[in-house]
Amino acid sequence: MTRLFYFRKLINSQGVIQVVKMLVLFETPAGYAIFKLLDEKKFQAQQSDNLYEDFKTIDAAKGMVKLQCFSKFEDTTEALSAATAAVEGKMSKSLKKVLKKLIAEDAHEKLAVADAKLGNAIKEKMELDCVYDSKVLELMRCIRSQISGLISGVPDRDMAAMELGLAHSLSRYKLKFSPDKVDTMIVQAVSLLDDLDKELNNYIMRCREWYGWHFPELGKIITDNLAFVRTIELMGTRDNAKSTDLSEVLPEELEEKVKEAAEISMGTEISDEDILNINHLCQQIVEIQDYRQQLYEYLKNRMVAIAPNLTILVGELVGARLISHAGSLMNLAKQPASTVQILGAEKALFKALKTKHDTPKYGLIYHASLVGQASTKMKGKVSRMLAAKAALACRVDSLGEETNTDLGMEHRAKVEHRIKQLESGNLTRISGARRMPDTKERHVPKSNVLEYNDSSDVTLPKKRGADEEGEEDEKPVAKKIKVEEVVAETQAEGEKKKKKKKDKEKEKEAEVKEEEVESMDTETPKKKKKKKDKEADCDTTVGADTTADMSAIDADTTGGEEKKKKKKKKKEKDEEDA
Repeated sequence: MTRLFYFRKLINSQGVIQVVKMLVLFETPAGYAIFKLLDEKKFQAQQSDNLYEDFKTIDAAKGMVKLQCFSKFEDTTEALSAATAAVEGKMSKSLKKVLKKLIAEDAHEKLAVADAKLGNAIKEKMELDCVYDSKVLELMRCIRSQISGLISGVPDRDMAAMELGLAHSLSRYKLKFSPDKVDTMIVQAVSLLDDLDKELNNYIMRCREWYGWHFPELGKIITDNLAFVRTIELMGTRDNAKSTDLSEVLPEELEEKVKEAAEISMGTEISDEDILNINHLCQQIVEIQDYRQQLYEYLKNRMVAIAPNLTILVGELVGARLISHAGSLMNLAKQPASTVQILGAEKALFKALKTKHDTPKYGLIYHASLVGQASTKMKGKVSRMLAAKAALACRVDSLGEETNTDLGMEHRAKVEHRIKQLESGNLTRISGARRMPDTKERHVPKSNVLEYNDSSDVTLPKKRGADEEGEEDEKPVAKKIKVEEVVAETQAEGEKKKKKKKDKEKEKEAEVKEEEVESMDTETPKKKKKKKDKEADCDTTVGADTTADMSAIDADTTGGEEKKKKKKKKKEKDEEDA
């Protein structure tokens, strides 16, 4: 409510400013009430905390303020316009009329205003200085506590009815009420739908268990719950299976199986009262199922009217559950895409943060059809993309003036196209100019610097002279042939060396024989020394030519020397005998 204090001051002959009177403008649901402050000195001297003591009773309140004028609103429309103008910080037409009657143009006025915005508006239009003080607010609280006794001519019942009507009208204006944009209906409908699903599951489970004592084979034959319940309604006990026509509920194959199983059933017998109660339960299940279908159609229509773009992206049930979880469509529109993605998985999120594990990738949005189409590896990426598009769709649905579905259709097409790209492995961008592949061959510059080819190296020895010149002119394919030739040459050289070794050994044997002949003629020690030197030279040349180990060579040389010594001793004995 708006309260105004009016100070009227005059300048006397000594130039001293004197306060003539103070007026208080109090706004009520019935109209504007103007009070005159009787004891201004007491009000200025008293502290704001002790001011309520002067308004404990109506008589004490009348000693502080007095009603001077009351301007009543003509109807609820005028009251609503005045209230909305005060809320927005503007001055209404009725307030202008009241101020013009009371304020003299030639006087120096000052207004103490409870609302700063309204004070600025009055200052601009009425050219009055406005003042705001904490004592003003305390005085308004005190007047409000005794308003029924201070204003005469308005009964308490009428004042209460006016307050209630103005409060409803003002709340509708603030919310900009529209019956087509009521998302609370969606919240209640989807909550009721979930409750009905739970109750239906409990009822059907009880019905199957109850009737299973009489006809246990029927539950295995008929898997559909609604068909099972309607079959029990038509058939009753299993004895009536032959005479009952079940073609309206079951196909021919299942009907034959039911009739065959009824003849050989192992269930117990039940009374007519038992089957009557079972039939009542079946009727309740069918009624709840019909009502659930009706409620689902109602929810679809409300979602299309309130959030059409969100419905196209995630579906009716998922969109309604998101709105219900957030509280309203406006609250959902205020959430970022990352929150929309994990909405419904708060428990798993906080548990992951507490235990320092991976956070969840999706919440309620996991049940959307687009996320279900993706593979297991891609569900996280698809839910992130879908949450980003759903956040934009919520903002358009809640804050947009037009109810077009173009944005929802466009975003859904982009997400579907992206899913195909991810599944096929093509990671090109959706937005932006698409780059066409180059049809022309690109020029690759070739350097004139020749590099050394390590693969053409051969570790085996090669012939010099003309062979080297021929190898340089040949191609890499011919090099393989030359390598084979080199291998053959090396083998031939090895055979020649072996032949030379054999020749040398033969020559050494011939020399040994000649030395033996000479030793028989002359027994000089010089010849013996020469023979030993020659034998040592032969042993060293043989060790150099052969590729055997040094240990084997030493063993051979020592063994050979011992044999030669024995032979020489025998020869010396033979010579002495001769």
